[in-house]
Amino acid sequence: MPPKDDKKGGKSKQIQSAKAAAKGASSGGKQKKKKWSKGKKDAKSTNNVLFDKATYDALYKKVPATKLITASTVSGQLQITGSLAKKALRELAAKGLIKPVHQHSHQVIYTRATASA
Repeated sequence: MPPKDDKKGGKSKQIQSAKAAAKGASSGGKQKKKKWSKGKKDAKSTNNVLFDKATYDALYKKVPATKLITASTVSGQLQITGSLAKKALRELAAKGLIKPVHQHSHQVIYTRATASA
């Protein structure tokens, strides 16, 4: 006599469904790929390495009127490189238009020269 068919879905059906679930969980090709870019990048601004007439005039007009003067602020305002900003600040200090507040080997902080000083 042949064996009876299990119509309730015995162990063989449970094993098949477990295998199908494991196969579906292990396949990772259905997800989207991770994007490493967070969006478009802004264009990097190129700073000038030499003074032109307009920038040099702006240096003598704007910078001595500022309270806190560092090479980075001058570089950002006038769109010049940091090394050019440092040399420009040394020139302004030598002419007496600004005065140093604190000198460090890497960073010098200047302020405007007041009439009483």
